[in-house]
Amino acid sequence: MLRPFLLFLLLAASLSALGDNDILNRANGFLNSSNKSNHFRAYNDYKNLYLRSIMLDDAHLRVKSLKGIVKSGNKLHIDVSEYSNELLSLNTPKLTPVYKPYIPKRKKEIKVTSSHKLKDAGFKDSELVLEFDKELSTKQVNYFTLYDPKKKQFRYVFDIHASMLSESKTLRKDGVKRIKIAQYNPNTLRLVIENTQKIKVGYSQKSKKLIVRIDAEKKNTKAVVLEKKKSIPSRLDRDKTIVIDAGHGGKDPGAVGYRKYREKIVVMQIAKRLKSILKARGYKVHMTRDRDKFVKLSQRTKYANQKDADIFISIHANAVAKKNAGEVHGIECYFLSKSRTSRAKKVAAKENSADLSDMNFYGKQSFLNTISSHNMIASNKLAIDLQRGMLGSLKKSYKNVHDGGVREGPFWVLVGAQMPAVLVEVGFITHPKEAKRLVSGAYQKELANGLANGVERYFANCS
Repeated sequence: MLRPFLLFLLLAASLSALGDNDILNRANGFLNSSNKSNHFRAYNDYKNLYLRSIMLDDAHLRVKSLKGIVKSGNKLHIDVSEYSNELLSLNTPKLTPVYKPYIPKRKKEIKVTSSHKLKDAGFKDSELVLEFDKELSTKQVNYFTLYDPKKKQFRYVFDIHASMLSESKTLRKDGVKRIKIAQYNPNTLRLVIENTQKIKVGYSQKSKKLIVRIDAEKKNTKAVVLEKKKSIPSRLDRDKTIVIDAGHGGKDPGAVGYRKYREKIVVMQIAKRLKSILKARGYKVHMTRDRDKFVKLSQRTKYANQKDADIFISIHANAVAKKNAGEVHGIECYFLSKSRTSRAKKVAAKENSADLSDMNFYGKQSFLNTISSHNMIASNKLAIDLQRGMLGSLKKSYKNVHDGGVREGPFWVLVGAQMPAVLVEVGFITHPKEAKRLVSGAYQKELANGLANGVERYFANCS
């Protein structure tokens, strides 16, 4: 019992090495510089402070971090309308409860879409040329570089305030590991040049064209479009391990919903689809169960720890009583904490009920000690990325997909995880329309693809 508590103290001490004011001052310094890379660093600092303000219920820090997110996001041409709306809402004395992330009303949500479209991209006379339908201004192009010392990988990134006319593209040039053009968000087109050695990259703008010069070891090469995929990136050998947990199983059917659909079957089907997609993208993937068998809650995170997983995703389906079955629906993501909401407690009670022995195994003090502030913040970030990934994928093909938000909850299946861990409620199996979707192969595929996109976004933001 002592070891987790000491680990908690060490993590807390490491987090407090730089105080909130120090991080805020650093972010402000980055923001006030003329360097695009520093603007990107400022944006990440403000995002981390924002999550911390929610965890600490610090209204003053929350307002300052939101202002920073909006300012840095606008400089980088990132869509920060949700944060702007939240900042406006905080003008009133009463804040949005910290246990329920702010979700702007759709009727008032303002979305800005770029008027520029990418028409063509390819190599011409050894130069990479991106041609648009309108003339580009200098403010529309943000260029910065990143370096990962662990992987010894250089990334040369162009964020262009524009959108694509067709699918993403992966290009090839001798001496360069990877060149990819994809839609980063609705308003930003991203060009990424990756290589294990430093290369010279320069660019210029001529009317409707962005011309990128890449000086690699081997020259006079011809670029070839390798693939065109709308949503699944090309496979890379990513050095990350993911453990997927299909909830319930065996003697524990989970929720039994509309037309007797069983939770344990539905979540297993989704988990297998997610595993297949993530493996195709180059990740190492393990499952706590790969068939209809019962696994104790304490063994699930123990398995993830043994596999030295980078993240743990537990997949479940929600349920309510028959009298409310036709009304309650939506997708939710939970991360571990001492819940303060009756809704989270009810959801947790349903998921925890299968294995009471685990609750006896984890005493109250042990439960508190296993929750480190470091993993809480990382799990919150992961939950946000998974939630956005699912919604983004499903809303392309389905109407009335409800966003239940990211929430906190005392889920025993997440207790003991030594990595960021999230419980995903993929929908209400008791809701007639949502239940029919959940057993549909096409819907499961889109949902799993959205989860995979959320995983990609999480690791990209962590690098």
